[in-house]
Amino acid sequence: MSGPRGGTRRPTSRRRRPALDGARLTAYDVLDGVTSRAAYANLLLPQLLRERAADLNGRDAAFATQLAYGALRATGTLDAVLAPLVSRPLAELDPRVLDLLRLGAYQLLDLRVPAHAAVDTTVALTRAIVGTGASGLVNAVLRKVAAGGDRAAWVEQLGGDGDQRLALATDHPRWVVEAWRDALGADAGELEAALLADGAAPEVHLVARRVPREQLVAESGGEPGPWSPYAVRLGGGDPARVPSVRAGRAAVQDEGSQLAALLLARAPLEGRDAAWLDVCAGPGGKAGLLAAVRPEGVRITAADRAPHRAELVRQALGEEAGVEVVVADGRTPPWPSGSFDRVLLDAPCTGLGALRRRPEVRWRRTADDVAPLAELQTALLDGALASVRPGGVVAYVTCSPHTAETVAVVDAAAGRDDVEVLPVAPLFPEVPGMARGDHGQLWPHRHGTDAMFLALLRRTR
Repeated sequence: MSGPRGGTRRPTSRRRRPALDGARLTAYDVLDGVTSRAAYANLLLPQLLRERAADLNGRDAAFATQLAYGALRATGTLDAVLAPLVSRPLAELDPRVLDLLRLGAYQLLDLRVPAHAAVDTTVALTRAIVGTGASGLVNAVLRKVAAGGDRAAWVEQLGGDGDQRLALATDHPRWVVEAWRDALGADAGELEAALLADGAAPEVHLVARRVPREQLVAESGGEPGPWSPYAVRLGGGDPARVPSVRAGRAAVQDEGSQLAALLLARAPLEGRDAAWLDVCAGPGGKAGLLAAVRPEGVRITAADRAPHRAELVRQALGEEAGVEVVVADGRTPPWPSGSFDRVLLDAPCTGLGALRRRPEVRWRRTADDVAPLAELQTALLDGALASVRPGGVVAYVTCSPHTAETVAVVDAAAGRDDVEVLPVAPLFPEVPGMARGDHGQLWPHRHGTDAMFLALLRRTR
């Protein structure tokens, strides 16, 4: 082809688009899954890291984890920063754009990634995922975020009263801040420490069910847990590579959940002790530990109203003898009244005690969720008390410290003339700072566990 001067025209060179940052793209995909499909980050992220292992080295995977979990945990604070910088309500933005803005803003506010790197990589992601038009908006907004300084500077600019500032500084909805203060009671001076602990990466805890703990320590390279005689805490590594975990002799289980199961086993009991019930057993962790610690001859019934969760219990228990798994609703027990000597009720709850593990839950849950769950918990506790014989015990536990899901539910049951409350803390003399009145309360900042609530009730007649 001839040019205007008779020469040969060279093909037009197209600028090659730079490869997208794999760690940031993975973090975005996690945010998008949580936003668009209500996925759980703790399930989605490991799946993506496995699928992309060939393209992400260890440092990339760690950065993707830090970005995804951090941006999800900080969603409310990030949105408070972004809202005044966008000309329309954030809810009207393309959800993909909003997730990209959060991803970029988190790098600027909390990771102190250089502004040019945070902005340029986020703009490149936006151009590839959404389009060129949206990339201009992302570029302009993130430059305004960078100009406003770090998180502390933005919290100061946003203002508000003490609780609002604490909510912004610790990445919690205000209603959770207020609920934690109420749950801590006289120890409300620990409020900030308790909230900050929700942002710390949790250790992986193992439970030694059918293997000596010393052997599990040696296999895993971990340390014995301080509270449960069956717990091992890992400093790092993949628990699936531990031989006893692969063989089903040990499992991943938070040490607080282990104490919840041990509460039932340690409760004082007079008379017959032959039949135990786990009334909301799925996915089977506590039932598995109960099966390991029960006295000889005790049979265990593990129930769950959801068939797929009952199947998870079967898988968790394997070929354990003397264990029956049934599909049943604890609110309307199918077994005769008084069938069991000990009953464990790990009631469905908001899950606010495990915010370290599920960073998006703090924004997915609202204060309006609490009352319906408390109603369910009350009905399940009534069913558990009907299932236990006179003189038998019910352990009521939740993975939430919220007063409406814990003390209030137990107080309502204790108002009956056939129920008495037994103190929990004396059963765990090795665990300091556990007592919440007659009940037990674990906290991440005190115990390094999920914020499990434990109560013990005896049916008197």
